[in-house]
Amino acid sequence: MTVPAPSSRRFLNALADGDSVEETFLVVDKQLRANRNGNQFLQLELRDRTGSMAARLWNAGEPLFRTFEVGDFLFIKGKVQLFQGALQMILHHIERVPGETVSLVDFLPHTTKDIGKLFESLRQHIRKLGNPHLRALGDCFLLDEAIAQGLCQAPAGVRNHHAYVGGLLEHIVTLLDAGDRLAPLYPELDRDLFLMGLFLHDIGKVRELSYTSSFAYTDEGQLIGHLVIGVEMLAAKAAEASRLTGQPFPQELLLRLKHILLSHHGTHEFGSPRVPMTPEAIAVHLLDNFDAKLHTFVREIRDDTSSNSWTAFNQSLQRRLFKGGTGPTSGDEEEDE
Repeated sequence: MTVPAPSSRRFLNALADGDSVEETFLVVDKQLRANRNGNQFLQLELRDRTGSMAARLWNAGEPLFRTFEVGDFLFIKGKVQLFQGALQMILHHIERVPGETVSLVDFLPHTTKDIGKLFESLRQHIRKLGNPHLRALGDCFLLDEAIAQGLCQAPAGVRNHHAYVGGLLEHIVTLLDAGDRLAPLYPELDRDLFLMGLFLHDIGKVRELSYTSSFAYTDEGQLIGHLVIGVEMLAAKAAEASRLTGQPFPQELLLRLKHILLSHHGTHEFGSPRVPMTPEAIAVHLLDNFDAKLHTFVREIRDDTSSNSWTAFNQSLQRRLFKGGTGPTSGDEEEDE
């Protein structure tokens, strides 16, 4: 899988204040609201592969609201306007478009990296593991066609970090590259266990998330979540690895891996049923959190379309981010003599 070919459509990242728009977009959120006078209007979030934009349709009631759902495609007519430092659309026409008539590559954001090269990099990391049980375990995951396909397609999240096709694989390979460089600096870490934990920490997301017409949670994802799903997948593949090697999978090794998966969110507050209690578990948690947070910071700054020096408030980060461009940090100051 590679970066999608250029399209003739007008993408969101090419729109500017005052532009008229007649185009099809994916609906990722919809709300029916009322203004101060009690008149109802539609508040939408529309997406294509380049990003998303808020949109409003005034004087629209319940009947129109029920003609489409989140995950549907809408042909819209409207105009782009700048509102409180951000671009939005004011619509005057919407019409549901059958999903089979659109090209999905235009609507789901994709990694800019080559999926095939990322997957081969993952394969090489597994091949370099010294522990034969962990190497066989990694092979069992990669030889499973459904898991391999999921790794190449799934995002790492619905809205937050690496929320695009191939995002999960990109996130995992980045962690493995970083972990491979960090491990020699910390000889107390079990390198192979650490790297396998990085590979498998989010593996349950191939079943937790849906990534066909839009990014959402599956029923299994909503009810169980990727931490427990990942442990279930790990137990099944450990049994396969035992048959592959002809030896029982070491029980303590399996226990330590399960602990990494269940504790990698770090605290109970963020969904971990257990906090990290081994060196490898805390290392996986910290490196995972570092990559996720840094990716979010970079994306928020890059994608903010306002002319302000600060981004809009990010709810998940609970802060605005400084973009620069004014004052002595702009890079325009004279150099010291």
